[in-house]
Amino acid sequence: MSAPPRPLGPDHDGLIGTLLHLVRSEPTSTRASLTERSGMGRTIVTQRVNELIETGLLAETGHGKSTGGRAPREVRFRREAACVLGIEVGATSIDVALTDLAGRPLGCHEESWDIARGPDATLDRIDTVIDRLLAVHQPRTVPLVGIGMGLPGPVEFATGTPVAPPIMPGWDGYPVRDRLASRHGVGVWVDNDVNVMALGELRAGTAVGVRDFLYVKVGTGIGAGLVSDGRLHRGTGGCAGDIGHIAVVGGAPQPCRCGKRGCLEALAGGAALARDALAHAENGSSSYLAALVEDQGPALTASDVAAGARAGDHVCVGLLRTAGEQIGRTLAGLINFFNPSLVVIGGGVALSGDLLLASIRHSVYALSLPLATRTLRVEMSGLSSQAGMVGAAFTAIDELLAPRQLSAWTHRLTREPVPRAATA
Repeated sequence: MSAPPRPLGPDHDGLIGTLLHLVRSEPTSTRASLTERSGMGRTIVTQRVNELIETGLLAETGHGKSTGGRAPREVRFRREAACVLGIEVGATSIDVALTDLAGRPLGCHEESWDIARGPDATLDRIDTVIDRLLAVHQPRTVPLVGIGMGLPGPVEFATGTPVAPPIMPGWDGYPVRDRLASRHGVGVWVDNDVNVMALGELRAGTAVGVRDFLYVKVGTGIGAGLVSDGRLHRGTGGCAGDIGHIAVVGGAPQPCRCGKRGCLEALAGGAALARDALAHAENGSSSYLAALVEDQGPALTASDVAAGARAGDHVCVGLLRTAGEQIGRTLAGLINFFNPSLVVIGGGVALSGDLLLASIRHSVYALSLPLATRTLRVEMSGLSSQAGMVGAAFTAIDELLAPRQLSAWTHRLTREPVPRAATA
């Protein structure tokens, strides 16, 4: 049995947080390389690294290459020292992942769910899923230290509270963070689902290493996550990037679930595609969609439209192309304003085929300024359907490893070896 880790004191000067960030960014580091990269003195670096080793967040591995004299000892971040939960609640689904401190999934669960069932039923179901995941996938002696969650609506990040979410009846003002923290006894951070997806892409997806990018979710609704200079931008109240409710110039004044008319989401989101598809099925302009309605009833989805486009139905092709053009027009304005180097397209509708992406790209490059698109890439999500789970986990990880938080939970760490099966 190894000695219990020493509690980590408050990181008042931020030096421990800086060194921890540097070690996390490389597979292994030496005290000498950390001294060079941080600009700190050698004695300070040695002291702080030793503190992190004592607390269980770092471990010495082997010896690095010698440049003359004794070979330096290498240190690494102990991603296996604790685990976190990443939860994405969508309009029609619940996805939960148990991950290590590097965001690598140890176990996942995905299921269909209607967010309109309300907060109590939804969080009760999430509690059940969490209990099962921990029972099966939590490594022995490894503590759960945090939970991150993404919700499909505006969230006040400071309190973890939904604020007037259009598609979440009964959730307005509900204390989601406090409910989860009380039930599971760990720190909890709740954000908008698109923000956590953007963070997932930044940490482990298409946007790794990119400093300025937009993540655009095209699902039941439409939203964007903004990363500026490598940091997620939430805005003053936490609603930055809510592009689904930008009014589309010249668009039909379709009513939106937010109560306004002509919003991008009401014209090009998944619910809008399903609505328009049903209209075409009923007026007979698409024999493909009419046959679907006759076979399965009127509950068409955006996935049905994508399947129809792949099958060559001209109406479905037109619906996706028009939606892509409308999204691309809106993005062109944002690109001219923000000048990102990358736009990542994700969400259930976007992942259903290439036609929507091609249409978005066409409008973006046609309507944005040449300088803004000189090096711009418009790509599909690298994490696909796991972006929300992974990003929610990193929402918790980033907060836990911030200097102000370290002393609150590192006393729970263990330096016991983790079973091999748990880290596979």
